[in-house]
Amino acid sequence: MKKGIYDKFGEEGLKGGIPLELASDNPWSVGYVFHNNPERTFKEFFGGDNPFAEFFAEDGSEVLLPFGGPRGRGALRQDPPIVRDLYVSLEDLFHGCTKKIKISRRVMNEDGQTSTIRDKILTIDVQPGWKRGTRITFEKEGDQGPNVIPADIIFVLQEKLHSRFKRVDNNLIYVASIPLGKALTGCTLDVWTLDGRLLNIPINDIVDPRYCKVVPGEGMPLPQDPEQKGDLLIYFNICFPKSLSPELKTVLKNALVP
Repeated sequence: MKKGIYDKFGEEGLKGGIPLELASDNPWSVGYVFHNNPERTFKEFFGGDNPFAEFFAEDGSEVLLPFGGPRGRGALRQDPPIVRDLYVSLEDLFHGCTKKIKISRRVMNEDGQTSTIRDKILTIDVQPGWKRGTRITFEKEGDQGPNVIPADIIFVLQEKLHSRFKRVDNNLIYVASIPLGKALTGCTLDVWTLDGRLLNIPINDIVDPRYCKVVPGEGMPLPQDPEQKGDLLIYFNICFPKSLSPELKTVLKNALVP
């Protein structure tokens, strides 16, 4: 608490106290005055007259305790979590899969003092429909050490880039390139799905640059119910001809220009 007061209010805050309007429930609203009793300071820091007393029984025999003993000096602490990305393809997220990851970590030997580097396989069962940002935690699988609680290892799911689809929530986005003539007169679009099926999708509407064809139920599985799926959203890249003959321009003008 004194350190916090010094950091915020400086030496004057320690000597003169915190301004009352800033004190709120902080008891340090009066100045610090040293009690001039070094023995009291020693007792407050070590918890008693003898800082080594906790290592010995009443009869003077040695007690084998971890360094610091029960009063907290050198108490067990846990290392910060180890966070790693886990990249998974859309196909694996569609079907679900099992990922096995080998880690190397320091493990304490039976003597409790020395350690050895050993490999371990961590298994992750990726469920259909899992999304980017899903966190998989393996508790206390980090390095072991004296007076240290091993760190948790956390894998954060990331999606690999896909050659055909982009995922948005539970939907899949597909961009199809079609010539201007088919955009105006209609066509049938072939799309291979993530599970290897070929969809023949009729496009009967006039396709403008903002048009989107929605194919229900052909997206990603829903995590809470993999039997249900999102939608496939098809957008279009309309390819215009680079040149037109005068005769073709006349035909198009008669057909399209009122």
